[in-house]
Amino acid sequence: MRRRAFICLAATGAFTATTRQIFASQLQMEVYKDPKCGCCETWATAMSNAAFDVVFHHDENAIADIKSKLRIPSAMHGCHTAVVGNYFFEGHVPLEAVEMVMRERPQIAGLAVPGMPAGSLGMGDDPDASYEVYSLSRQDMKPTVLMHVGKT
Repeated sequence: MRRRAFICLAATGAFTATTRQIFASQLQMEVYKDPKCGCCETWATAMSNAAFDVVFHHDENAIADIKSKLRIPSAMHGCHTAVVGNYFFEGHVPLEAVEMVMRERPQIAGLAVPGMPAGSLGMGDDPDASYEVYSLSRQDMKPTVLMHVGKT
């Protein structure tokens, strides 16, 4: 009986490992950032730790080009841009917001956290942090507050 249990356990482990690899490969995240930016690196590491397959683009021209190509309004610009499938994540978007979009697949272009708000993912631990995460519509890129992070 122990042998059978071991075989079943081993098969389950192999299936789980394979499934995780397939899941991660389906969630490739292209991150456009300045090569010297530590806060972007910290944000991308959090995405990598959450099973995204992060691929970096460290060209300043590529950063401007992707923001233009995706039609991200300048008022919504952050210091980096990430792309997963048909969605973009501009700036220090919290992991839970990225995961929500990938899980629910809403009819939006992407999410944005303009600027570099203190306390946002990658920008340190500020207990008084307070900022908005915006959803941008596919049609006209109009921003709408999706969530408020921090104190109200």
